Amino acid sequence: MHILLVLFGAIVSYFFWIQYIYYRQNSAKSRKHWLRFMLCRDKLIKSSQTSDLTGDVRALFLTAHPDDECMFFAPAILRLVELNASVHLLCLSQGNYYNQGFQRREELLDSCAVLGIPASQVTIHDCKELPDDPNVEWSISMASSLILKHIRAHSINLVLTFDGRGVSGHSNHTAIYKAVSYLASIGKIPDDCSLLSLLTIGVLRKYLSFLELPISWLLPSDLCCVIGSKGYIQAKRAMLCHRTQLLWFRYLYIWFSRYMIINTFQVIDQGPKNLKIY
Repeated sequence: MHILLVLFGAIVSYFFWIQYIYYRQNSAKSRKHWLRFMLCRDKLIKSSQTSDLTGDVRALFLTAHPDDECMFFAPAILRLVELNASVHLLCLSQGNYYNQGFQRREELLDSCAVLGIPASQVTIHDCKELPDDPNVEWSISMASSLILKHIRAHSINLVLTFDGRGVSGHSNHTAIYKAVSYLASIGKIPDDCSLLSLLTIGVLRKYLSFLELPISWLLPSDLCCVIGSKGYIQAKRAMLCHRTQLLWFRYLYIWFSRYMIINTFQVIDQGPKNLKIY
């Protein structure tokens, strides 16, 4: 009986901890700090200039396929939209692996509308050098050229994309990270632009849903985005727009993946790196 009481107390305490973290993440003070961090990290900006940063954020999400935006980046997208930032999406393929490119393009636009990204700020590339295929090594020079052109055309000052492991390990995901890292390493990224990569976590943590929140809170990251039940419902609606992708395991992902609720990011250093360019 004593062991059961201790176990019950531990479970209740864990849930109260989750609620506390969520409250901290969604407080007005936290939201201001969130934006201030994004635009002022490693930048010579005085505190007097950070009183109203919301309208200054021009964020670009870089994805490889339609459905990446809601499967992996929904918490960050929804938080930025909530803060009235200008959110853009650049998808480097139309997802034509099963010859469904036209349908998937329309599904992506529908999903972005649910997430709050206007169609005018969604760009979908379809070129032979960057096919939706995990067995094809994307051209880093081609991908980096497209990305840099988009950053400059829209005066982007915040880029969010995959990390070197691509969350799911998909080669197209990791190719985007290599392209962004290459641009950073040769000094092509504008001085006022920050780069963030979405941290890949282990399978066990990945499918703990909201129960994973205290772990993400404790472990080091440069930025943490958390959404509540309302945001989760919105992210789920966006995922359901991708009708061609709704196989049985996708529903399990919607229910259990922590990426539907939590995003943690790491800053991509804009320093010298040695990368092989294909």
